Amino acid sequence: MLQGVVKTYDPVTGAGIIVRDDDRSEVFLRPGSLRGSIFRTLRQGQRLVFDTVEEDGNVFVTSLGVGQDGH
Repeated sequence: MLQGVVKTYDPVTGAGIIVRDDDRSEVFLRPGSLRGSIFRTLRQGQRLVFDTVEEDGNVFVTSLGVGQDGH
């Protein structure tokens, strides 16, 4: 799993951006990304662990966990 911090999150659309810790690249949260996770919303600066998938040249979050190393 990767680690990063929430850069932006729009609770109305469910879209957002997470900045990865390892290379500072941005990965995207698609609308509905929080469905099935423990989260109802995200806040800027919140630390997450996550997996990604690449589609059509963009990198998207596929699963979310809490904090560093899932704790």
